[in-house]
Amino acid sequence: MKPAKTRQILTAPRSWRDMPWGDYFRDALTQQLQPYLGKLYGFHMLKLGSLSAEINTSQCAISHQVNVGIEGDDLQVIANTTQLPFEAKSIDACLLAHTLSWSQDPHRVLREVDRVLIDDGWMIISGFNPFSLLGISKGIPGLHKRAPWSGRMFSQTRLLDWLSLLNYEVVYRTRFQVVPWHSQGGKVISAHLPALGCLNIVVARKRTFPLTPTKMKKSLSKAQLRQTVNATRQFREVKDQDST
Repeated sequence: MKPAKTRQILTAPRSWRDMPWGDYFRDALTQQLQPYLGKLYGFHMLKLGSLSAEINTSQCAISHQVNVGIEGDDLQVIANTTQLPFEAKSIDACLLAHTLSWSQDPHRVLREVDRVLIDDGWMIISGFNPFSLLGISKGIPGLHKRAPWSGRMFSQTRLLDWLSLLNYEVVYRTRFQVVPWHSQGGKVISAHLPALGCLNIVVARKRTFPLTPTKMKKSLSKAQLRQTVNATRQFREVKDQDST
């Protein structure tokens, strides 16, 4: 397995239109997110990266939504996703639509998002599936320099491991959109082969209590009362003297 951090310079596309089938990817991702956007609540939401900024989140109950990134047409705050200019525990939800795909240090991005999220805050991550038809075609010579193949593709299992280390509870995950078009049987293929979908979505919540009990927690929960030394014998001696 390749390390998450890389020295390779990655340049994210400024828009979904800058990659083949980008409009289909954006629309499919937006459609899949709609049921969960309605469940988000709070005061502030961050959409990290230019691709996240183009996702329609109008169905979300969080009215104050800020687009953050290095470059893009719809950004409102220019900042690096590894150094967000927000206070700790001040954000209710963060959308990372393919943000990790063009990040040199995805671990650092996740830690920074975790820093600004409130307790029980929401993190929504999407990316390309390396085991899909799109991911396999990345090995074709010449494609690796073009988006979406120029981005990094992390498996859903790997994303779940990262979130588990940060103590996040995954409430929803799926793969979808096997082929990026809807005509000529595209919908049928995507409906019957979701495991091969080229798009990943993971919705998780930040938890403040350990999701997996540690050995120390287990030992504390099973702590036994210690018997006071000689307490029973002294009590019996006093009782015998009183009876005599």
